[in-house]
Amino acid sequence: MMTEVTHDLEPAPLRVVPADTAPFADVEAVFGTKGDPAHCWCQWYKIPGSDWRSIGDEGLRDRLEAQLKSPGAGPGLLAYDDDIPVGWCAVEPRANLTRLKKSRLIAGSTPNPDLDEPDVWAISCFVVPRAYRRRGVGRALAEAAVAFARANGGRLVEGYAVDPTKHDKIPAADLFHGTVSMFVDAGFTEVARPNADRAIMQLRLRE
Repeated sequence: MMTEVTHDLEPAPLRVVPADTAPFADVEAVFGTKGDPAHCWCQWYKIPGSDWRSIGDEGLRDRLEAQLKSPGAGPGLLAYDDDIPVGWCAVEPRANLTRLKKSRLIAGSTPNPDLDEPDVWAISCFVVPRAYRRRGVGRALAEAAVAFARANGGRLVEGYAVDPTKHDKIPAADLFHGTVSMFVDAGFTEVARPNADRAIMQLRLRE
C-alpha cells in the first residue's frame, strides 16, 4: 500500500480588523499591564504635555476606550493570529494628533505642514507583545493601515519611522513608531530625515 505524503500547511495569514469592532478586552490584552504601552494607551500625541502627567494610566485607558466608541474612522487596528490578539496599530487622520503641531521633528520636517488637513492620515504607533514579535505582525498592520486610510477617504498617509541601522543596538521598546524597512515594505517612500535615526515616510493614496 502506498503511503500518502503530506506537507505542512502554510500558517494562516494574520487577520486585521478595525479596533472599534473588536472587544475592548482584546485591546487591553495587547497593551498589557506593564511597559510603555500600558502607560500610554496611544494618547501621547493627543494630549498636551502640560496635561499628560495629571491623567494617569486609568485615565489614558479610558480615553482610548471612549475614542473607540466615538463615531468616525480610527483610531486603530487590531491584528489577530487565529483568535488571539497579537498587535495594535494607531492609524487615523493626522489632525487628531494635536501634539504633532509642537513636534519640531515632525511639524518642522513634513512636506505637508498643514497639520489640520483632514485627508492626511498618520500611522503613529505599533504595539506588539514580546511573544508575537518577529512574526510579521507589524508589517501586516502597516499594510492594513494603508488600506484602512484609503477606504476612509485618506489622500496621503504618513509615518514617523525609526532607522535601527543607525544604532549598534536599539531596544525593541524604542521601535513603537515602526521601522523604515517596515514602511518601505508597505509601499512608503522616505520624504524627510529630521534626525539620523528618524525618517518621515509617506504614501500617496490619491491625487
